[in-house]
Order: sequence, then C-alpha cells, then structure tokens
Amino acid sequence: MPTAEERSVSARPAPTTAVAEKYVHRAAFSEVSLTEWDKVGQDAFTVTARWPRIHSFYDTGHGVHDPLLLCETFRQSGLLLAHSAYEIPSGHQVSWSRLQYAVNPQALRAENTPAEIGLYVTCTGIHYHRPPAASMTMRIEAVRDGSLLSVATIVFGLHSPPVYERLRSGRCDAARVFAGAPAPVPPVAEEMTGRTRPQDVVLSPTSEDWRWQLRVDTTHPVLFYHPVDHVPGMLLLEAVRQAAHALEPSTRATVPTAMDVSFRRYVEFDEPCWIEAETGPRETSGCRSVRVNAIQRGSIALTATAEMTTV
Repeated sequence: MPTAEERSVSARPAPTTAVAEKYVHRAAFSEVSLTEWDKVGQDAFTVTARWPRIHSFYDTGHGVHDPLLLCETFRQSGLLLAHSAYEIPSGHQVSWSRLQYAVNPQALRAENTPAEIGLYVTCTGIHYHRPPAASMTMRIEAVRDGSLLSVATIVFGLHSPPVYERLRSGRCDAARVFAGAPAPVPPVAEEMTGRTRPQDVVLSPTSEDWRWQLRVDTTHPVLFYHPVDHVPGMLLLEAVRQAAHALEPSTRATVPTAMDVSFRRYVEFDEPCWIEAETGPRETSGCRSVRVNAIQRGSIALTATAEMTTV
C-alpha cells in the first residue's frame, strides 16, 4: 500500500479536472468536492477533492475546515465509485448503514487557498445480487499535504428500484413525498448549536434541555439539493453535531473530530423525529464524548457517538 506521502503526491488533482454533478447526486457544480478518481488496484482507488476556503454551510470561521465537509466528501466518493467503478445504474438508491471516522484536528486548518485532499479507498465485503453490487464497505484514508487527515469506514447498500420500492413500502415517490413535507418547526437559538444563521439550525426546542425535535427545512440549498423521499443522512449528522453543542453550549469553537453512527431506519418527513443526547466520558485531552439517538414512532432511527474537540 502506498505511504501517506506517496498517496498525497499521486492523488493531487490537475487544475482543470472536475467530476460531473450527476455522479455525486448534486444539483450545483459548486457543491461538488471531487475532482478526479483512478483505479490503483483490485477494488482500490484514489479520489481527489478540493475544499473551498469559504463554504456557505460548512463554515471555516474558526480557522479550521468543518469535519462534516469531510463526511460530505466521503459521501460523494462513495457515490462516484459506485456509479463509475462498479457501474451502479443511476436509478439505484444508496443507503448508509454505518459511518465511522476519526480526524486529525491539526490537519483541518484553513488557509488562504483551497485545501487539496487525497483519498485512498479500498472496497471490501462486496455482495452481489446478480450484477451489479448490492452492498459494500469502503475504508478511506484521507491525506492532506503529506499528513494523514482522517480514517473512515462506510457501510452501505445499493438498491435497485424494485428492491427500494419494497423497502420503502409505498414511500419511494420522491416528488410526491417531498412536496408533502410539512413546514419546518421553529429553531433553537443558533448560538446554542454552534451556528451563526437560524436557517442552518436543525433542532427545535422542547421542555427538556437534552431533547429536541428535528427541524427539517426542505428549502435549505445545501442539505436539500433535489427531491428525496426521506430525511438525508447529512442532515442527521448535522443534528448529531448540533445536539452535542446544545448539550453544553460554549463560545469556544468545538468540532466533531470523531463519530460512530449507525443508521437503523429511514427518518420520514411526516412525523416528528426526536433528537436525544447525553454526555459520555470526558477525556483528559479536552475532548468530550456525546451519545445521540434519533427516535421516530418510538423506534431508534439513528444512534451515534461523537467526540467533540476544542480547536
């Protein structure tokens, strides 16, 4: 396997390369993080990404890039390779079941130029239900400027239209379901969530200070970029991060330097989803651990542990 420095050099993108929006399920070219990819071995790939100095949602206001932009880069990489390397047709649905990542906070520093990211991806546990693939695990090492930025594992399923229709039990008409989504409930104060704009808040207050209603604004230009039939995974990751902030509000900048997330059920638009958080063990390094559940219809839809680090 190439060293971190070798991957950083070999994965550096050319200035004119770009990945089309359709391969990463984005509507706007400006939201595409990836620039190119290459196959380097059996089920092994390099992917390159470029992060902007300033992002409309994944903020660099505290001098560091947002780790959830890294998660978005992982999401896009999985889609790109599924469609391009494994020839998954565009009509298939991709559903995460597990996400684990840990990031080196020193490598998140924001500079005056875009951040060039190299990703080395290996795919394992590939299961086929006739061609094409039906599920797989991606292990990703992200490198920046010769330093290891992050290690992540993503487990996801790839569902053909008939399979997805059975899974969704009549809810797979994205245009109809999306059009019928209720208006968003009022947000908590943005300073509680580490956000600066109320439109970016995904939590709504309840009578308990450890419990919130998920706030779903389908007009948000980054979290919703085309009609979908359920709440997107990236919005749920944002809810985990904001719940960790709201549990212990602080004026100091803290970022989720690690997460372990299990996606157990789809979160629907038409019923309230409750976000519940509790503080876990506090590390001597200054990190704190937070456990978060998303609950809908009395069942856990998502469970997560996040490590929050002051930067």
